[in-house]
Amino acid sequence: MTAGRATTAGEGVPPGGEEVLRVDGVSVTIDTREILRGVTFSLAAGELVGLIGANGAGKTTLLRVILGLATANVGTVVIDGAARTRPGASIGYVPQKFELDPDMPLRARDLVALGIDGERYGLTLPSRARRERVRSALRAVGAEHLAQARVGELSGGEQQRVLIAHALVRGPRLLLLDEPLANLDLSAAQEVVALLGRLTRERQVAVLISAHDINPLLPVMDRVLYLANGRAAVGTTDEVVRADSLSALYGHHVDVLRLHGRVLVVAGPGDASGVDITLGDHGDGEALELHE
Repeated sequence: MTAGRATTAGEGVPPGGEEVLRVDGVSVTIDTREILRGVTFSLAAGELVGLIGANGAGKTTLLRVILGLATANVGTVVIDGAARTRPGASIGYVPQKFELDPDMPLRARDLVALGIDGERYGLTLPSRARRERVRSALRAVGAEHLAQARVGELSGGEQQRVLIAHALVRGPRLLLLDEPLANLDLSAAQEVVALLGRLTRERQVAVLISAHDINPLLPVMDRVLYLANGRAAVGTTDEVVRADSLSALYGHHVDVLRLHGRVLVVAGPGDASGVDITLGDHGDGEALELHE
């Protein structure tokens, strides 16, 4: 990654490839609270972008606006050249929370099949083509052997694979994932990240993945979209996650440390009250727990 000036709201241009998503000047206010302010960026086919920010930074709100499940007060969302007006087949989505009773008799293949026609009413007749689409999606995420397993009995990493297959089964151009690494152990998180990196390149899908910890995504992430105080900075990790860029974003001085291949963002003494990311005491000042 090449160091340079961070792209700020209004300058989030993908490095190359066909543009799949453009978010232009999106602002969201809920009950007088400004959640997002003038967020602008775009994603290209075959590009993976990490959406990084603390809990409450607006990551889920931004994903909901892109999905058409929430309305921006100002700004537009364009997908494949068409304005976003309602949910559609061009987007695959993996939600933040997914809980199932282990006793519920829903198999992995049934959950993936819901991605084909789960929004329709009535029964869907089985067909060879439909079964092959389900098998292909499970195969793509390395979960074909889990087809008959009950989803509620799978491990967290296995469930994530099945949910990604569910999101991919209709061949979307854009894949959105809301905190897919939460509650996964280190090994499972690394496997999911590697899987997403491979799928991004092989399928040339544009991927936006939200997380509060940037470090697991570093091996596969093309750019970072960093949210704080409702505003966004967009660019490569070296462009965005540096002292001058994040100090401007947070509105006070922060330092960025790189230790053993990991990134730590540290607020100086007396500045921590303005930081909206979970803080941990690290002696002189406090460190933003992006490293966890």
